[in-house]
Amino acid sequence: MGIADKLSLDIARHVSEFRTEALPETVLHAAKRALLDGLGVMLAASGESADVQPFVAYARASGAGPSRILGHDARVHPEMAAFANGAMAHALDFEDAFDAAPGHPNAALLPAVLAIADAKRPVSGRELLAAIAVGCDLACRLGLSLRREMEAGGWYPPPILGAFGAVAAVARLHRLDARQVRDAFSLILCQATMPGEIKYSRDTVIRAIREAFPAQAAVRSAALASLGVRGFEEPFEGKAGFFRLYAEGQFEPTAILDGLGQHFLIEELTFKRWPACRGTHAYIEAIQSLKAAHGIEPADVEAIVAVGGEVQRMLIEPLARKQAPATAIDAKFSIPFTIAAALAEQEVTLDSFTPDALTDAARLAIAARVTYEQRPDWGRANAAAGGLRLTCRDGRQLDKWVDIATGHPTRPLSDAQLTAKFVDCARRAHVPLGEAAARKLAHAVWRLETSDDVSATLSQN
Repeated sequence: MGIADKLSLDIARHVSEFRTEALPETVLHAAKRALLDGLGVMLAASGESADVQPFVAYARASGAGPSRILGHDARVHPEMAAFANGAMAHALDFEDAFDAAPGHPNAALLPAVLAIADAKRPVSGRELLAAIAVGCDLACRLGLSLRREMEAGGWYPPPILGAFGAVAAVARLHRLDARQVRDAFSLILCQATMPGEIKYSRDTVIRAIREAFPAQAAVRSAALASLGVRGFEEPFEGKAGFFRLYAEGQFEPTAILDGLGQHFLIEELTFKRWPACRGTHAYIEAIQSLKAAHGIEPADVEAIVAVGGEVQRMLIEPLARKQAPATAIDAKFSIPFTIAAALAEQEVTLDSFTPDALTDAARLAIAARVTYEQRPDWGRANAAAGGLRLTCRDGRQLDKWVDIATGHPTRPLSDAQLTAKFVDCARRAHVPLGEAAARKLAHAVWRLETSDDVSATLSQN
């Protein structure tokens, strides 16, 4: 029997049997960073994103339950809380990311585990943080293991990969055994999907609220597994399992199993300084650097060439649409628009993507000057890189290259910066938190490993 022949069993045993007390302090801290950041982003989306409101209304209409809809004075069934909060998790495109295999491993996971922490009280802080660390790590490892891009089959990877991390985390909170974890993976395999079409339709907002579906499915799948629904022996490596369906069977199992339970990739996450697709960050940073060094103003710029690779191409094509995006989420996935925002404003913030900002003539004029040049030697590993060539009206040619944009673990945001980001996000919630209340809640997250009941700890702040 080869290493790939019992992959599902090895993963399931790890998810079920990894001891919470064995989690290193550095990993606990990384999990707290992810939780604080994700919680803040969801709170902000509850007030800032109109796209999430149908999901909140749908969840509230389902009836009362134990699990909170973040930013709202409402509690619903855990599956519906995960659904509503999942819609919030990516709506602002401000959540953490994993640059090495581009994705958002906690966007479905955090809504799911928070719903279960409310429903299955008491869940201790260490239990919750361990579930986050184990699930996030699995989602990252699945992405790294692929030897054929999921996009080649027409799929959109982040919500699909994130679904498996989310169900692993929820399975731990249900205390499922290894066989039940495999059942939960089987059940999520029956539901985890996201077509690449969300990249191409001009008016859709599905790209914003996409994590609602895997978050809800993760809660449902683990619950059904706990009730005895039997799944497949090989949901990952089987002849028609995950890797066959999504990557034509082309994967490297050692990328999943090497160091499993010893090295946690949650320590290698990127936390966003700017609320836009990670692939735009190098260009935002490049513009800001040129402004600081040369005093560039919008009126000074004749033309801008953005240089990048295949990953960045989806952020600039079709060019006319990206130069004048119709929705906030499309603007956040637009190199021309984010360049325009960075050039026009002192800082790119959540206020840079309001309806008024999307129709601002001055910004659209800047975006119209942006074109693209692809570097054929850049692969997916360069997803956080980018360069600019500016031609000024006075004849100056200015270049700026960013190899790894701010927020990467080699250029991290500090704990203090994450707290400040959280405070700003919390004040934007549907039911806003004042600064004192937000800082109290942040303090509770930073000390969450001491909590015996996460739901009580987070509800009181």
